[in-house]
Amino acid sequence: MLQRSSSGEPGTGPESAAAIGALRQQLQLAREAAIESFRRRQSTGSLLKTLSRSVDRVLARLWADLLPVGDCALIAVGGYVRGELFPKSDVDLLILITNDPRSPVLAGIERFVGACWDLGIEIGHSVRTVDECLREASADITVKTSLLERRRVCGDRQLASRLAPHLDAQMQSADFYSAKLLEMRQRHAKYEDSPYSLEPNTKESPGGLRDLQVIGWVARASGFGRNWHDFQSRGLITRAEANTLRANQRQISRIR
Repeated sequence: MLQRSSSGEPGTGPESAAAIGALRQQLQLAREAAIESFRRRQSTGSLLKTLSRSVDRVLARLWADLLPVGDCALIAVGGYVRGELFPKSDVDLLILITNDPRSPVLAGIERFVGACWDLGIEIGHSVRTVDECLREASADITVKTSLLERRRVCGDRQLASRLAPHLDAQMQSADFYSAKLLEMRQRHAKYEDSPYSLEPNTKESPGGLRDLQVIGWVARASGFGRNWHDFQSRGLITRAEANTLRANQRQISRIR
């Protein structure tokens, strides 16, 4: 555990450095073991989920040491929330705070973010209140998409639960579909038409992982479920189509 001074602030001496070093080694060993297992078994799903769980454990430990008080919550977004954390992926995080956060909370958040980088976890993070999340989601389709999928990692459970009903009320599925369709067409033009492309971008190119994610986002925004099984149960796709989509998603993920 990170040592604290008599004022309750995390220590900055050798004890803290040693704790960070131990956590960094723990995370590195877990990553190496997961990658070695993938080389033997070629199970992409197992690799991505294991890497996600490893980061979960380390972030929860850091959070407990640096932000033991309430008033804030750590939310996973992006591929991390889906348990699809590739070895070189950024870890996308939302740090949710109250409307009137206490200064020790903000100081703890700063230390938490710094410690993540010290551990070698490349994070993409935002610090917002619930109201700020709603405003940003209303103005930016990328933010709205990232908040469509979210998972509390640790922190104030009650605060984290406040997002869902407000985001659901704000969602207009037809508008969301139109915005994602336009975004997809622009992305296809960028990655398909380049004369300098020597190999496809497995994430962004037409037919890549991003296109599969768009299907899931639009279906989820429309209340049709969260995965291929849900879409099959709703009659949106056949069993054969669901199996083909799963197989293709595994293959593209393995290549990536």
